[in-house]
Amino acid sequence: MQKSAGRPATRNGSVPSAPVSRGVSPDGLPPLREVIERYGLRARKSLGQNFLLDLNLTGKIARVAGANAADTIIEVGPGPGGLTRALLAEGSGRVVAIERDERCLPALAEIGVQYPGRLDVIAGDALKTNFVGLAAEGNVRIVANLPYNIGTELLVRWLTVVSWPPFYSSMTLMFQREVAERIVARPATPSYGRLGVLAGWRTEARIVFDVPPQAFSPPPKVTSSVVHIVPRAVPLDTDVKKLGRVTEAAFGQRRKMLRQSLKGLGGETLLDRAGIDGTRRAETLSVEEFVRLANAA
Repeated sequence: MQKSAGRPATRNGSVPSAPVSRGVSPDGLPPLREVIERYGLRARKSLGQNFLLDLNLTGKIARVAGANAADTIIEVGPGPGGLTRALLAEGSGRVVAIERDERCLPALAEIGVQYPGRLDVIAGDALKTNFVGLAAEGNVRIVANLPYNIGTELLVRWLTVVSWPPFYSSMTLMFQREVAERIVARPATPSYGRLGVLAGWRTEARIVFDVPPQAFSPPPKVTSSVVHIVPRAVPLDTDVKKLGRVTEAAFGQRRKMLRQSLKGLGGETLLDRAGIDGTRRAETLSVEEFVRLANAA
């Protein structure tokens, strides 16, 4: 991965002057639509891109995150930098933005010039990034409008880090509304599943507000939601890998009784050790009961 700082150089090594803007935003930078047009940043479906253009909403996300000058923010998929700008404008001390799409780097470099010394842009794939290694000393928060195609996978990785409390103090993330509902779901509800168990075990999560499709370019076909997630200092004691296997097996065949869906992990014997009725189904078990299953495995 390489870092990009300042205004990008041309092929001959010279640094171009910024094009004349047809207008500026409150932060002194060009409007996002102009930035997207200037750099030809048409959103790519293959990268799960939907650019959030509403500066009122990006500012609201930054305020929900609660970042301040002492914090380091890790942002995934900044795109043209709408949320990045809001985080810096609201007073975040340092933002580390991880962007896979090299077309976006010049736009992000402009933001770095406006906020010298406060923005590090890393050109790379978030799925291959060592987030723990990026976490500097002090308070770290993850704030992102996550690309739809990798959002859930990244969240599961952050929820299942081995060391706990984790390297972050909070996560403020945007997902499709359906995914957000799964994160905060409770037992015996339609959205309850493996993601709800993992999130409920280690964190307190809540949906803060919804974001309509028209706030993005291009507009997605679904409503999005911002979720604020705070780690529990002392979650119930269990092995994260065992809990992962139990929840994966149980919800992999969620319509079947647990004695059948957990057959590969011990079936009735496992359930007897955990003191759980084998005729129940996965969606009826509480987080505490899944922890008992994991500890009995």
